[in-house]
Amino acid sequence: MAAPMELFCWSGGWGLPSVDLDSLAVLTYTRFTGAPLKIHKTSNPWQSPSGIPEGQECARGGAGDRNAMQMSMTRQAGPCEYTSFSISGTLPALRTSDGKVITVPHKIITHLRKEKYNADYDLSARQGADTLAFMSLLEEKLLPVLIHTFWIDAKNYVEVTRKWYAEAMPFPLNFFLPGRMQRQYMERLQLLCGEHKSENEEELEKELYQEARECLTLLSQRLGSQKFFFGDAPASLDAFVFSHLALLLQAKLPSGKLQAHLRGLHNLCAYCTHILNLYFPRDGDEVPLPRQTPAAPETEEEPYRRRTQILSVLAGLAAMVGYALLSGIVSIQRTSPARAPGTRALGLAEEDEED
Repeated sequence: MAAPMELFCWSGGWGLPSVDLDSLAVLTYTRFTGAPLKIHKTSNPWQSPSGIPEGQECARGGAGDRNAMQMSMTRQAGPCEYTSFSISGTLPALRTSDGKVITVPHKIITHLRKEKYNADYDLSARQGADTLAFMSLLEEKLLPVLIHTFWIDAKNYVEVTRKWYAEAMPFPLNFFLPGRMQRQYMERLQLLCGEHKSENEEELEKELYQEARECLTLLSQRLGSQKFFFGDAPASLDAFVFSHLALLLQAKLPSGKLQAHLRGLHNLCAYCTHILNLYFPRDGDEVPLPRQTPAAPETEEEPYRRRTQILSVLAGLAAMVGYALLSGIVSIQRTSPARAPGTRALGLAEEDEED
């Protein structure tokens, strides 16, 4: 009997089953199709089975690849296709029944389609074309502002994004990985905004937010009073639209310029609430607090347990110090001790006496 497929993704928070956009999109698609997956939600990217070094997930694709995969949700706008960043692993990641690991979200969905879990099976050719058009719209107009909102805006990053990852990640990753992810999202935003020639950051930000507001308005008009974008049954487009909207809608952002516009589009808000209640009725809890267990008398295993804890702390400290030295945050400079006046003369006098 073949091993079950396993999906590794970022854990949930802010009332959502996952705080990561790509993880949330893949999770939603699996719920739409009922794919029998074993879900592993984690806040430790080292638990991902991918083990792919940074930069390996940037894969260029031409127009021919997109035409060949018309219904596989290929992202057309950016030159690279990214997943969530990590040091030694990538999330989300799908381990297939034959042991292969797939990390790019649209490739995960393509594999599920091949396994007969296809949310777009009943779509017409026209609806398939509309799916690609709206996917491109999300990538070009909405995604840059989501990255800016959660990772670039200083107030949101400090009070919401970094706070969640720092509290959820294990030690010592929580000390340096959020900052590293922020820098990589900055690079991703630069790639997405390559066509914008404005050198003034304020003008560029204003232009991006205006395009994002127009994108949300267009989505609202396209959805209308329907339950989903193509009628009464969800499709892959709904998974991606929901992942983009739900993050913006659910997070408690101190600086929420685009969030205010979204909350004014009542059909999109009801759309997100409907999907959450229908497909994730028990998901989206905040990161659980460590459970407190009553004190128990010390057993023979207790000294070994304490030794393990101490060794774990020492290993974590060593990892932090090593990272700081290798990344250049801390450097060690050797200086020669200053000689007291007359030291050289005294040494010469002693040599003369010996002679």
